[in-house]
Amino acid sequence: MFELKGRKGIITGAVQGLGYAMAKGLHDAGVELVILDISEKVEEVAEAMASGGSKVHAVKVNLLDRHDLQIGFNKALDHLGGELDILINNAGIHDPKPALDLKMESFDRIIEVNIAAVFQLCRLAGEVMIQRGSGKIINIASVLSYFGGYNAAAYSTSKGAIAQLTKSLSNEWAGSGVNVNAIAPGYFETSLNAFIMQDEARFSQLVARIPAGRFGKPEELVGTVRFLASSASDYLNGVLIPVDGGFLGR
Repeated sequence: MFELKGRKGIITGAVQGLGYAMAKGLHDAGVELVILDISEKVEEVAEAMASGGSKVHAVKVNLLDRHDLQIGFNKALDHLGGELDILINNAGIHDPKPALDLKMESFDRIIEVNIAAVFQLCRLAGEVMIQRGSGKIINIASVLSYFGGYNAAAYSTSKGAIAQLTKSLSNEWAGSGVNVNAIAPGYFETSLNAFIMQDEARFSQLVARIPAGRFGKPEELVGTVRFLASSASDYLNGVLIPVDGGFLGR
């Protein structure tokens, strides 16, 4: 039921942080992966990860460029022999500023990467998966899909949209055998949250609200992503699964 060996997947933004941990977790379970990332290190990361087992391919792509995204997806699909079982939309950007200080150019970039690119990749993957009659799309939302956050007007807007997109696509595609679900991570020890961890007062306030008493470690997402990528989740559609140390329940 939880077997993943031999399946094929694409993940965005997996050079570091949560994306890397999820990619490594799927690779270790036997999934052949393509990492889509803008980083110059994407080839290096893919090569190092692949040394331990199943194939890992790298495609450098700019998610702000819709044409480049289309080309990158096609290259990824070619690497996988035209087959696709799993898509993980992990890549996301943030510019933590008060709303009055956030430039519209930055707002537009966040919306393009965090929403438009996710929608485009879901459509591209969905077309392949619907033809095959099966597939798993896993979007990475956030606890800010539920809350407004602080100095996060654009980011929380984008993650709220991911929650609704996940539900909407699930309504359309569940009957075709395609499961569309999302993970809503809480506060994790990643570079995205470095500015919070360096702010002693805010860090203490957040940790005090998390029943687990700490920020999460990226590898603690692996179990949830393996579940959603496997046949164990075949009757799960359109849900957001918080992985947050109890933050939402406080």
